[in-house]
Amino acid sequence: MESLDHDEFSSLDECALELGLPRERRLVRRGALAVDGLRCLSFVAWGEQPRLVLLHGLGQSARTFDSVALALKQSLLALDLPGHGHSDAAPATMTTVDEVARDLIVTLDALVEAPIVLVGMSLGGLCALALIAQRPDLVKHLVLLDVTPGVTPGRAQHVFDFLAGPERFPSREAMVERAIAYNPQRSVSSLERGVAANARQLADGTWGWRYQLHPHPLRAMFDAPALWNALAEAPCPITLLYGDQPSSVVSNDDLATFASLRPHDQAVVIPGAGHSLQGDRPLAVAAAIMASE
Repeated sequence: MESLDHDEFSSLDECALELGLPRERRLVRRGALAVDGLRCLSFVAWGEQPRLVLLHGLGQSARTFDSVALALKQSLLALDLPGHGHSDAAPATMTTVDEVARDLIVTLDALVEAPIVLVGMSLGGLCALALIAQRPDLVKHLVLLDVTPGVTPGRAQHVFDFLAGPERFPSREAMVERAIAYNPQRSVSSLERGVAANARQLADGTWGWRYQLHPHPLRAMFDAPALWNALAEAPCPITLLYGDQPSSVVSNDDLATFASLRPHDQAVVIPGAGHSLQGDRPLAVAAAIMASE
């Protein structure tokens, strides 16, 4: 684990002001937990005794949920997946969501009192389904953010195109420019905060994304039929939130399959949001999460 800046969360007041929320009063801290003898998973804890856990998408970090966490006003954990954020690198053998789920189970068993509300965005949602298949007792409600097992590489190509961009940038400002080009609907200040939370300056003075700095990038493949089965058999309620903008990766076929497998659960559209619901419409996402509890 790398050493951390004690001012890591200094931007929260600016974020709260931009969202029209009061200043954060909960204790917000960075922590880490050993998942085996060599690796640790990092997390951001908001308050004490969390019963809500947030899992980010590919290439993101726990800090992608800052705005949602500010709006939720309750104790929660946001985790850095292996090879992301401040977590240690994924081992070369970690290639499936089932393997990631095992790390997550170790972490949750140590840090939370089950059952929890589990929120998973994109890759985090697929890992959440794999987790429930292994340990259904851990989760009392699952909230999926713009993902189903029906997602295909083609539908998510815009995400992969962004992640496949330069490994090094001449400055952090150059990284912000790339983020603005990818998310023109977002405020520049929100993108600046997002880049600052997910970037790192390298020894030669250039900058890179945290997820690109590990020797073994996470390659979490998944078996779509197995995850659809996990979704169908999950004993807890499941809420699917999805965007109505072109970058959403949830198709009409996905919605129909979800409705057929979970006829008593809800799929809720978040107007004005694309794939990254938590960044595009954080207040609406927070309200939907609160409504699911």
